[in-house]
Amino acid sequence: MLFNSIEYFYFFVVAYLFYWALAKKQLVFQNAFLLVSSYVFYGWWDYRFLGLIFISTVIDFFLAKQIYTIQESQIKKLLLSLSLCVNLGLLAFFKYYNFFIDSWVELLTSVGYEFNSITTLEIILPVGISFYTFQTLSYTIDVYYGRLKPSKSFINFATFVSLFPQLVAGPIERARNLLPQLEQPRTFSKSLLLQGLYLMLWGLFKKIVIADSLAPLTDKVFEDPSLYNGGTLLLGLLYFTFQIYCDFSGYSDIAIGTAKCFGFQFKTNFNFPYFAQNISDFWRRWHMSLSNWFRDYIFIPLGGSKVSTIKFIRNILVVFLVSGLWHGANWTYVFWGLTHALIYFITQYIKLPIHSSGFKNIVTTCFTFIAVMIAWVFFRSPTISFAFEYLTDLVMRFSIPQYPLKGLYYIFILLFFDFCFRTNPQHIFKGFSSFQKQLSIIVFIAFIWVHFSSSPKNFIYFQF
Repeated sequence: MLFNSIEYFYFFVVAYLFYWALAKKQLVFQNAFLLVSSYVFYGWWDYRFLGLIFISTVIDFFLAKQIYTIQESQIKKLLLSLSLCVNLGLLAFFKYYNFFIDSWVELLTSVGYEFNSITTLEIILPVGISFYTFQTLSYTIDVYYGRLKPSKSFINFATFVSLFPQLVAGPIERARNLLPQLEQPRTFSKSLLLQGLYLMLWGLFKKIVIADSLAPLTDKVFEDPSLYNGGTLLLGLLYFTFQIYCDFSGYSDIAIGTAKCFGFQFKTNFNFPYFAQNISDFWRRWHMSLSNWFRDYIFIPLGGSKVSTIKFIRNILVVFLVSGLWHGANWTYVFWGLTHALIYFITQYIKLPIHSSGFKNIVTTCFTFIAVMIAWVFFRSPTISFAFEYLTDLVMRFSIPQYPLKGLYYIFILLFFDFCFRTNPQHIFKGFSSFQKQLSIIVFIAFIWVHFSSSPKNFIYFQF
């Protein structure tokens, strides 16, 4: 069920009304309703995948309890390893099985070994498996290290894993933030409702009006770059740079806004990433829940930055390598991650001879934006060779763009509204009463859903 579909609009309204009608009952009924609603939401794509998320939930719930209770360190490690193997094993099978088989075959073929037959499987990638796998893993790891007590209620824990706003494409919520909210009674708040509806509106606007308008312009250029000159390829790349931002951050805004309507506070997932001054700053602003996950569960356990230079470089490479592989089973994503590592080392160890802090900030911001934009070529391309050909044509055949400039109009709209209204949600409703604010937002959201969602487009990050 897509956030930008009319089905989700009906689902949200019905779920919202029943949810708050149960607020006067025991908390367990409210959470059980959320759990059932979340399973309906997820099963809307393919009910067969509900078994996967249920298996992961059951295993981590009971393993975490045992990890917390048992005192012997070796058994605790064994139980943690079991949780990691099950969760990462399911992820590896459904997402990476064919990728690893094909890569292994290509490697052996390149050294002269011939295969008579190749065993690959027709595997459908379960929607959101990368997101909820990382979410459950963080829970078990936190319990193992004593940062968190295991949940006593299976319903609460299962709701934490499958809570529908963030189930498919994040934000990747930590149990330390979300579980306490599920275990406490929630009361209706007009303020949270207003904030939530505003975020949902803004997210829908970014997805439907901007990202979906830029998508056909991007697709046309990347379909056959040889048909266009370098200026047009640059314009197409710029369009994709803002398309993927509006598409993914739009999803996060709708997810966070929906959660607010239901009384939950999710962590922020985007914070003006294209205004970052270096690649580290970019990842502190882009997909922040994933960046923080890699920092806490991979980078710091490897020693973080408090190690020798060689080990520090290793830690950075591991994090960006895993980040690239997390995004997809293709060498283009791996290369994209390593490209970010290269940009990081360049900005880390090469200092600009600029003394003016203001001018230096402008230069570093522009450099970071251009570097990130170039890296997006590998993210968007089907193969690494395709990406290099795209970049080569962009440079070698550069001339005035032959392509519609209307995409720049959508980019300007994004920047205008982001700065004028997003930083101060109340400004756009100045002079409105509380009821008028809520009514105007509801009407606007309904208008967008009905008029733009007759054939809703998938969110880009659903494939991950």
